[in-house]
Amino acid sequence: MTDDSATNLDRLIDQTERLGVVGSPSSTAQLALDILGSAVTRKLVGELALFRFLQDTSPHYALGQITEIQLRNIWHEDPTMRSLIRQRGRVDAVSERQDTHLGQMIISAVFQEGGSAGYEPSILGTVPSTGTRIHLVTDPVLDELLRPYREQIFYLGHVYGSKPKLPLWFKHFDKGPDGAGEAYHLGIFGKTGSGKSVLAKMILLAYARYTKMALLVIDPQGEFAKDMKSNAPSGEFRLPLKDLIRSQGKKAHVLTVRKLVLDRWDLFRQILAESKFFRELQVMTQDKVETACDQFTEAMRKTSGIKLATLHESDVFKKAWKLLTQDKLRNKIYAREGAAAERFRDAVNEANPDEIYQGIWLPVARLFQEDREAGRRKVEDALRWLLKFKEHTNRPVLVVDVSKEQAQGLLWNDTIQSLVIKRLLEGVTHIAEDMYREGESLNALVVIDEAHRLAPGPRDLSRDDDAARGVRSVLIDAARTTRKYGLGWLFISQTLSSLHPEILQQLRIFFFGFGLGLGQEFQSLRQLVGSSGTALDLYQLFRDPHSAFDPRSRQYSFMTIGPVSPLSFSGSPLFLNAFNTVDAFLNANELGR
Repeated sequence: MTDDSATNLDRLIDQTERLGVVGSPSSTAQLALDILGSAVTRKLVGELALFRFLQDTSPHYALGQITEIQLRNIWHEDPTMRSLIRQRGRVDAVSERQDTHLGQMIISAVFQEGGSAGYEPSILGTVPSTGTRIHLVTDPVLDELLRPYREQIFYLGHVYGSKPKLPLWFKHFDKGPDGAGEAYHLGIFGKTGSGKSVLAKMILLAYARYTKMALLVIDPQGEFAKDMKSNAPSGEFRLPLKDLIRSQGKKAHVLTVRKLVLDRWDLFRQILAESKFFRELQVMTQDKVETACDQFTEAMRKTSGIKLATLHESDVFKKAWKLLTQDKLRNKIYAREGAAAERFRDAVNEANPDEIYQGIWLPVARLFQEDREAGRRKVEDALRWLLKFKEHTNRPVLVVDVSKEQAQGLLWNDTIQSLVIKRLLEGVTHIAEDMYREGESLNALVVIDEAHRLAPGPRDLSRDDDAARGVRSVLIDAARTTRKYGLGWLFISQTLSSLHPEILQQLRIFFFGFGLGLGQEFQSLRQLVGSSGTALDLYQLFRDPHSAFDPRSRQYSFMTIGPVSPLSFSGSPLFLNAFNTVDAFLNANELGR
């Protein structure tokens, strides 16, 4: 590092506003601040502050956020003086004049002069002397301090309650100067309307900058798919995702339920059991329906001319229906002749096959219908198109919209949605394992929206059928094992306490939005953040974004923990207000240019 760069940083710091000085008692974990009289009337909580100090004879720069301000006036605490104040309201000699404002500051990052980059990470290994000046951090100071990492920096918003943009970095999962060297998992949590979906889309664009990285979004509500349309409806904060992704050289594709071709006989068996097919044929109990689906599916697989991709054809249905009239299949469903077996035989003989074909069979069979001209893709083909990086110079982004709105004309419910999501997750994991065996890193991120519904904890099993358990099991196993494959996960959830604890334990980066400050949610938050009491106090100051007078004044506040910023390598929480306009976000990151 040159003397000029050090002088430039010091010059920029000298031009900033002084907020206070280091006070007593202070420790390496938390500093006490004596606030200057010139700064007591300004908003201080949340401000990013900086001070210079010497450590091992080398200049150091420490940054952190002010988390709390206290007012002390020892004269007002005297019982006699309180009695006088009760009568007069104030005592001019001591009221206001003898006030002292004390701040608490949590150090999040320390930089040391030196190294090839100019400034290198260090630690607060000592406590600076009392009277050490505390300066307000500005954008020019941050730009100079992080100048060597400028290409890696990405902005999601401003420092909480302040003007400087909070520098963050989202590194791809491979090796290299911009890579983390391994995958990691992220979590975004907050109530409905807290801004978590918008934050997730901004993070998606941060990762889309990397040509080597593939991105998959599993979208149960269709939230991401709406923003991927070029003619997406305008809204309060509607990011033109598709155009922004394409501006970075990536292909962006939305695969809806109607375009997704299921490709497993086991899936057909499970979905057929969800239909009314066998109940229309007087097979009434659930265990018998499952037995009938098992035997019927196995018989079709062994029958010439019946394939998954052609089940929608009327001739193929006739072949399948003929199997139901045969004693061989009926005897496998009902081992002994009886009233139930007789009802089944009579129902098959009396049923109208054309009505069952149109009303029950087709909504199931169309889920497996192949039609490349219509842009339909088998699950396996779609995943390999996305993840096999040798086919792409700039790997694509794929959003799979499994929302109910896209399934018109198909048999679709929560159970079938879970089965399809499970198939997608298993496919991604298997490809990652194959590439790992070949010595390659997948370098991919999977975004899971509504994660609390797909992987609930033991206390929140509102659905506990086989399909729900299957998705939950796959997600838990993936969170534990896929990091070494270069496969990371981004979980978006409305709650902390209802997401499975096995997944929470594997997350490395957290974003906490508004709405987690009460009851069980706050207890879960406290366990994750640790004993950082003032940080949690600051989090509880977050306002509900929808309490603002108009959309432009809404504040989407987040507390983040983990290695997501060059200012948070000490592991302490950072606080930010996410951008609330599209233009502010695009301009800060020079996107779409």
